Amino acid sequence: MYKSLSILCVEDEDGVRKPIVNTLKYYFGNVYEANDGKEGLTAYQEYRPDIILCDIQMPVMDGLEMIRQIRKEDNTTPIVLLTAHNSEEYLMELINLHVQHFILKPINSKNLEEGIANALQGIHTGSVKLTQNSFLDIDNSRLHVEDKKITLSLREVKFLALLSQNRLIRYEEIESELWNDKVMSLDALKSFVRDLRKKFPHDMIENIPQVGYKLLHV
Repeated sequence: MYKSLSILCVEDEDGVRKPIVNTLKYYFGNVYEANDGKEGLTAYQEYRPDIILCDIQMPVMDGLEMIRQIRKEDNTTPIVLLTAHNSEEYLMELINLHVQHFILKPINSKNLEEGIANALQGIHTGSVKLTQNSFLDIDNSRLHVEDKKITLSLREVKFLALLSQNRLIRYEEIESELWNDKVMSLDALKSFVRDLRKKFPHDMIENIPQVGYKLLHV
């Protein structure tokens, strides 16, 4: 499926890493592996893989430090975290390090394939930063603004995920992504955005008349 691409798997537990690597060999042309963050950083610098799978808690150098070192020079290579628990304690740092992809252990072929596909297609899972004091928890359909947790509908999550790309999102793109095959009227869109704004403690969305919407950087 990804025979033209390479992947690096960084995981300290042999019993977890070896089955993952064996599965990855069915999909990728080149599969590299490392036992800890230090080995992983060396392998990254040597092979420059197209995607990285990485555990968080590892000896010698943990996954966060490895990611920090990589992100000093590379903000584009997709990194997917392998985690056995809710990574909320690391969440804001991971968002700032441009890591929005997570696969929960125990790993199986289905969630491994889905996580990799989402990362390579640029589909956000996990969480993504919106503004200085807010982030979107996509998997749990929640918006975190300062100390508030706001429950969102699936359409609202998709809309904010679009806005998180920090660009102007045009009406045509919103219709295609949120209304699927249905026709979107401007009145329906304005009503949708108005109801969404009511959930925020302060406005985060700017309307560009006759064009679309973008995030307000507050």
